[in-house]
Amino acid sequence: MRTTSRLGLATGIPAITVASERQGEEAILITQERADFINEQEIEGILTPRRRPASAMVHELLAKAREMRGLSMEEVACLSYVEQPELVAQILAAAKKIKEEIYGTRLVLFAPLYISNRCMNECTYCAFRATNTSLKRRTLDQEEIAEETRTLIRQGHKRVLMVSGEALPEEGFQYILDSIATIYKTKVGPGEIRRVNVNLAPQTTERFRQLKQAEIGTFQLFQETYHRPTYAAVHLKGSKRDYDWRTTAFDRAMEAGIDDVGIGVLFGLYDWRFELMAMMQHIRHLEEKFGVGPHTISFPRIEPAAGSDLASRPPHAVSDADFLKMIAIMRLAVPYTGMIMSTRETADVRRATLELGISQISAGSRTDPGGYKDAEADENGGQFQLGDHRTVEEVVNDVVKLGFLPSFCTACYRTGRTGHDFMDLAKPGEIKYHCHPNAIATFQEYLCDYAGPGTKSAGEDLISIELNNMDGKQTAIALPMLNQVRGGERDVFI
Repeated sequence: MRTTSRLGLATGIPAITVASERQGEEAILITQERADFINEQEIEGILTPRRRPASAMVHELLAKAREMRGLSMEEVACLSYVEQPELVAQILAAAKKIKEEIYGTRLVLFAPLYISNRCMNECTYCAFRATNTSLKRRTLDQEEIAEETRTLIRQGHKRVLMVSGEALPEEGFQYILDSIATIYKTKVGPGEIRRVNVNLAPQTTERFRQLKQAEIGTFQLFQETYHRPTYAAVHLKGSKRDYDWRTTAFDRAMEAGIDDVGIGVLFGLYDWRFELMAMMQHIRHLEEKFGVGPHTISFPRIEPAAGSDLASRPPHAVSDADFLKMIAIMRLAVPYTGMIMSTRETADVRRATLELGISQISAGSRTDPGGYKDAEADENGGQFQLGDHRTVEEVVNDVVKLGFLPSFCTACYRTGRTGHDFMDLAKPGEIKYHCHPNAIATFQEYLCDYAGPGTKSAGEDLISIELNNMDGKQTAIALPMLNQVRGGERDVFI
């Protein structure tokens, strides 16, 4: 069944006609917007010089960046061409300084929860592609989702990113809503998942309203690549072929009241400098239209995936050196935006990114539906190969040794400190009086309920160091919360 729709738009972005296909549910009339805010001509014009900037120019840009007012597209492009080792080192150092100033030692931990690997798209880089017969397909029922959730809770997680392939089962979108509800209602002793973020296919505005009503945190969606010709070349079949429908998804999400969105591209499909420029354009568009940009930016690099030759030989592979430089530059460009690093990367690479701007990491991840309950199972059902196979506790131990404070906090979502409200606190520096005490309280909760003796001892030592480094106002807030948790209370936050 196919239908088409053409409607005028009040946004100033021209409408185009698209067709929707039945995907195990009723067909949907789609009003499509052109994603003209991604302007390849502008990007090429900025990148055309393709020359190393003079040292004086780099020093000037870094001085501006240290003021934490962000950078323009032109300035990001300029820094992206820096190759001199001493200047690259200065970029990394500036990013480290800004990360410490805004986020301190906090590092948020979460886990992805894959509920299905069924997909109707043909994406040449992904193991979930429809024609991949080597993949064992699975859609978890609600009890299986609850069991996966229980496993994550027993590991100490409080925040999950629910991920689904882009093909829904017979019950349609209700399956997504039921899955969110299942995760929230699942409890194990004092443990629970307190915030469900979601990574899903682009939705209509009405469905985004339903996700908002289901109390999701962040809606995350990766563009994969902003380069239209490359996008067309790697998406061969399915609704994901529609570049504009995907790129305008955040507009519909924000119109539906979801003010926390997470963007990202799959680095390696096209030139990483182009992707950064396009990402900056997307951020600019959201800020101009809605007054606030994305809550998070993710930095996945292509990793080998079952049934994908392209994933094993990325057409525009990004070196480790460029990868670290890219992350540092984006921290300078959007200083108050959260930045996420997944377990695609190795432990060593992940360690290196923490100082440069990453504020959230996944831990103990599985990308195959049902993979947490059966941790020893073959990962053949996974979306891609993992680079970091460590357990949650091993990751916690590692980041503690590095001097970072593991945080399992979800308070901002539940107190309404999202979108504009979060930025209103973050930019003047007031957010630290919420985030740091909450981080300490949630870490103490982890140490009390889930940590082994060695982790608990190292964690308690770190908490003592953090308390000593706090100013008087932070200490006055944190100490009573810490004592409440040590006294047996749970879910203590401000």
